Amino acid sequence: MASPRLETFCCPNRDPATQLVLDFQPQIFGSLCIGSGLVSLLLAIVQLLPKTKQGYRKQGRANLPKPSSSRILLLVIVCDLLGCLGIIIRSTVWMASPSFIGNISVLNTTDVWPIAFCVGSAMWIQLFYSASFWWLFCYAVDAYLVVRRSAGRSTIVLYHTMTWGLAILLCVEGVAMLYYPSVSNCESGLEHAIPHYVTTYAPLLLVMIANPVLFRRTVSTVASLLKGRQGIYTENERRLGTEIQMRFFKIMLVFMICWTANIINESLLFYLEMQPDINGELLKNVRNSALITWFIMGILNPMQGFLFTLAFYGWTGCNFDLKFRQKEIAWEPISTSTSAENAFTAPTGSFLNYPGYIQNSNKTEMGNSQQTDDGLSMISEGSEASTIEIHISSELPDLHDIEADAESLENSEKQKLVQ
Repeated sequence: MASPRLETFCCPNRDPATQLVLDFQPQIFGSLCIGSGLVSLLLAIVQLLPKTKQGYRKQGRANLPKPSSSRILLLVIVCDLLGCLGIIIRSTVWMASPSFIGNISVLNTTDVWPIAFCVGSAMWIQLFYSASFWWLFCYAVDAYLVVRRSAGRSTIVLYHTMTWGLAILLCVEGVAMLYYPSVSNCESGLEHAIPHYVTTYAPLLLVMIANPVLFRRTVSTVASLLKGRQGIYTENERRLGTEIQMRFFKIMLVFMICWTANIINESLLFYLEMQPDINGELLKNVRNSALITWFIMGILNPMQGFLFTLAFYGWTGCNFDLKFRQKEIAWEPISTSTSAENAFTAPTGSFLNYPGYIQNSNKTEMGNSQQTDDGLSMISEGSEASTIEIHISSELPDLHDIEADAESLENSEKQKLVQ
């Protein structure tokens, strides 16, 4: 699990609240962490592997330029899986070598390997989960900026700099203040650990507070963005707006499920630390609640990577495609030609009677569609039907061009008859 309490465990003079949760059924707790981590890691890999049964729409989307959101979401999952891997390794070592971990609590010990493993694994887990939080915040910012026409593909470089820079800075700063003056002789009391807790929970609380606000503002802009494409708000546009709203809701739902227990548990443990005797009879319910949320954290924290794949992509199945194709088939969606034929089956006279109106309305429609394609593709990434409809609509041929081609063909046929 990802908790700053496990960094304080590396100090021999750890606080009583941390000792309470770590001493309660450590074998069962370690088994839950390993089991939950392995399930999440394997199922997430299954989700991300290429599949054999893909329709022409998914194959076509592979040839389209991927927006920054798809890379951000993939980085969120990768960070979660790396943090989950750290949880599995740490829990495995703790269960397999209890004597090795027991040397951490020995004051002024000369064996540095247990402390090095404890600090290294704790920093690994904190770094990648913190980076995952920052990437989620960048996803919300990117969605808002794209619909506001303020972001481009080059912004991903800024997101990399901000995410990894802040994650590394906060991790190093928090750990350095926690282990001052040395890991084997940490300062006593709660005050020295507060900066470490702040640096750990700051990105978590930022996502919980800021992301819903940014998502809400993005969704409120989607309706006007869709209306601007064709000047009307049809059932397709309404369905696309609902899918985008549901996508944001699922992302925040998974995040809240996985990390709300951490906030509750930390609040309970801080409350216990401020009491003169945490073993008092009046605090029994508080202790039990802290232990229950501690075990819930051990199950839900490692599951975030897999649950996010479900929120981002849905269940993709288990039909793996292990053959790497050197050349992808060019995408020629049948629906484009079909839609074009169905759209232009009206009598020829209707085109000839109102050429100016058709040309102007078509140019306006295509211009509006072109302006909103990037934004809608970004925020609807992962929705098969909606994204494909956007690109198909932007690829429809110009009515004026079709009319000119028809006239040219008619003139050529007349010339042949005259000859």
